Amino acid sequence: MIDKRYNKVLTVVLIIVVVVIFALLGFWGYDTIKRYFQEQDKDVALNEFNNSIIIGGGNGTSQNEANETGNFTIAGNEVSNNNTGSSNKVVTYKGFTVMGKIEIPAIDLEYPVLERATKSSLEASVGIMTGPGLNKVGNTVIAGHNYRNGTFFSRNKELKNGDLVYITDTDGNIVKYTIYNIYNTSSEDADYITRDTAGKREITLSTCTDDSRYRLIIWAKED
Repeated sequence: MIDKRYNKVLTVVLIIVVVVIFALLGFWGYDTIKRYFQEQDKDVALNEFNNSIIIGGGNGTSQNEANETGNFTIAGNEVSNNNTGSSNKVVTYKGFTVMGKIEIPAIDLEYPVLERATKSSLEASVGIMTGPGLNKVGNTVIAGHNYRNGTFFSRNKELKNGDLVYITDTDGNIVKYTIYNIYNTSSEDADYITRDTAGKREITLSTCTDDSRYRLIIWAKED
């Protein structure tokens, strides 16, 4: 009788272990596949953004034909740039306007920067939370998620003072920023948004900590 009960308990435990293993494998597989397709979409977006700069960025030229690849579209309408007066195409990625791209060599990061950081846009890429705009005087805050699969700003915690961030805007201007301040803070803290940059161009990178209890804030200033 004891042996039978023991065998039943052992069987139940074994079944639970097997179910847990399959659940973990399924979760890992889903996460891996999701990251793969995110990376594929991102690469298409970056290629199209680079092409849009070559075609019409910063040289006053324009093209009226639409060019569409997957989720990424270069629309035929034009917008005027406040800095140069040049005529550039409106570039969108998954329905969101692309204002530039961000590159951080230290963590092998390269993503399109979307015009606004919203709940839906941050599921596609990183986005501008507030500020004057990419490569403009003042502090521009770029927000991104910290996902377990390593996408977006998930590896920002590996960055250190002195690491470089490159921002390319829609005119093709590339500005190099150097990280000089890294810290965790509460979600209610907004001091990093309103700080005085003394007439310089700065960016702030904002994401959650791994446990989602705090925000990881990174300041970088132009060289």
